[in-house]
Amino acid sequence: MSEHLVLVSHGRFCEELKKSAEMIMGPQETISTVALLPEEGEADFLEKFEAITESLEDFVVFADLLGGTPCNILSKKIMQGASFDLYTGMNLPMVISYVNANLLAIEGDYVKESAESIVKVNELLLNVAVDDEDE
Repeated sequence: MSEHLVLVSHGRFCEELKKSAEMIMGPQETISTVALLPEEGEADFLEKFEAITESLEDFVVFADLLGGTPCNILSKKIMQGASFDLYTGMNLPMVISYVNANLLAIEGDYVKESAESIVKVNELLLNVAVDDEDE
């Protein structure tokens, strides 16, 4: 289980996602963020990422978008021998899942839990209404 999570994204999405997680779960000192800003290039992003991760023994990375620049840069690092897990499609349930797994000292299944958090609420409400009618 990795003790540190690094969120990477286009723009400040990763920073705001961390803030949202902290609203729910409290301060998260083991979560770092690396934002690729509009005025920056790949080298700038990589420099910021390496500055954050160079002192970390073990970490997991959540990226915003498969095929996006942050994910592509880090995919290249993995292909060149870097050793970290990289997940894409990050969202708030994924981050909360990571925090909970860390608190419980268990390995999280971020992909499964994130996918299960995508629900069309209209259908959920319809099922509840049908169940209420059956009673």
